[in-house]
Amino acid sequence: MRALIRRFFQGNTILWMLFLALVVFSFLPVFSGSRAGFSNHVFFAALGVVLAVVVHRIPSKYYGAAAFLGLFVVTALLAYTLAQGDTIAGANAARWFRFAGLSFQPSALANIVLLAHLSRVLTKKNAPKTLGESWWNVVLPLGLICGLVLPANLSTAALIFINASVVLWTANFPRKAYLQLLGIAVGLLLLFVLAAKAFPGVFPNRVDTWISRIENFAGTKENADTYQVDMAKMAIAQGHLVGQGPGRGIQKNFLPQKNTDFIYALVVEEWGILGGGALVLVYVWIFLQSVRVGQRATDATGHVMAIGLGFSIVFQAFTNMMVAVDLFPVTGQTLPLVSEGGSSILMTCLAMGMILGISRGEGEEAEADGAFALGGSESLLSKEPNEEPSL
Repeated sequence: MRALIRRFFQGNTILWMLFLALVVFSFLPVFSGSRAGFSNHVFFAALGVVLAVVVHRIPSKYYGAAAFLGLFVVTALLAYTLAQGDTIAGANAARWFRFAGLSFQPSALANIVLLAHLSRVLTKKNAPKTLGESWWNVVLPLGLICGLVLPANLSTAALIFINASVVLWTANFPRKAYLQLLGIAVGLLLLFVLAAKAFPGVFPNRVDTWISRIENFAGTKENADTYQVDMAKMAIAQGHLVGQGPGRGIQKNFLPQKNTDFIYALVVEEWGILGGGALVLVYVWIFLQSVRVGQRATDATGHVMAIGLGFSIVFQAFTNMMVAVDLFPVTGQTLPLVSEGGSSILMTCLAMGMILGISRGEGEEAEADGAFALGGSESLLSKEPNEEPSL
C-alpha cells in the first residue's frame, strides 16, 4: 500500500499532506454553510486532486515552456471575459464566462501562467537587465494580464502584480528596473481611475465600488454598508476559544458569502480561535515548504517558480482572512482550497501540482539540504537552467 501511495504521490511528502488535509477539511465548513453546493464542491475538489497528481508527474522543465504558450490563451480568455463576462447581482463584474454550463474565472489561470512565464524568462542566461530589455517578455505580458483584469476586479489585478513582484525580486530582477516598472503601473492605474470617473458609462460601478469599499473600511462614509463585515465579526466573536462545534454555528445563517469570501468567519465560529489559528499555521507551513522546495530545486527556474506560486496561494489566503476579521477592505478573494468553488479550487490545485512537480524533480533524498539555503538564491540563480524545449 505504501509503495502504491508513493507511486501516485511523489515529491515533498509534507506538502502533499498539508494540501490533502486542507481539501478534506474544506468539506466540513462548505457542508455546514450550504448543503446545496456541497456535491459540486466535492466534485471539483476531487477533480483538483487528480489534476495535481497529473501535473506533478510532468517534468517541471516543461512548465515554463507551456506557460509561454499559455500566455496567448489566457490573454484571449481575459479579453473575451471582459467583453462577455457574467453580470452578478446587476453589477458589472465581468470575471467569469460560462462554458458547457460551468463558470470559469480565467484570472486565476492567468496568474499561474504569468508567474511560470516570468520564472522562466528571468532565469535564462540572457535574462533582461534593464526595463528596455524586459519590455516584450516581462512588461508586456504583465501589463496585458493586469490591464485586462483591472476593469472588472481591482483586487485580483493588484494580487497578480504583487505575486509577479515577488517573482521579479526572487529572480534578482534589477531593482532600478523594478522601480521604473512600479512607477509606470501606478501612473497607468491613476489614468484608468480618472478615465473611469470621466466616462462612467464605459466602466459602470467599478471605480465607485472600489472607493465605496475603501470608505466603508476606513469608516469615512455616512450610512456605510458594512453588513457583511459586521456579520463576519459577530460570527468570529461567537467562536470563542474552541468554537460552537462543526455544523453548530448560528451566526452563519445571517452571513452572506459564507461558503466563499467569508468562509473563514464560519470556520472560526464553529472551530474557535484554536481552529482559525491552526488554519493560519497550515498556510504558513505550506509557504515554508514551498520555499524549501525552491531552495532544493535543481535549476533556477524551479527555484523562483516554487517560491512565487507558494507565495501566491498563501498571500490570497491571508487576504481573505484579513477581510473576514476587518483588517482589510472587502476584496472578493476566496480562501484557497477551503472556499466552495469550481475554477478557483482547480487553479489552486494546478499551482500545488506544479510546486510538487518541482519537488519531485529534485527528489526527497537530495544531498546537502543546505545547498540552496535561504539567502543562497544568488548562487542558485547563477546555475544554468535545465534544458527545456525552445520556443
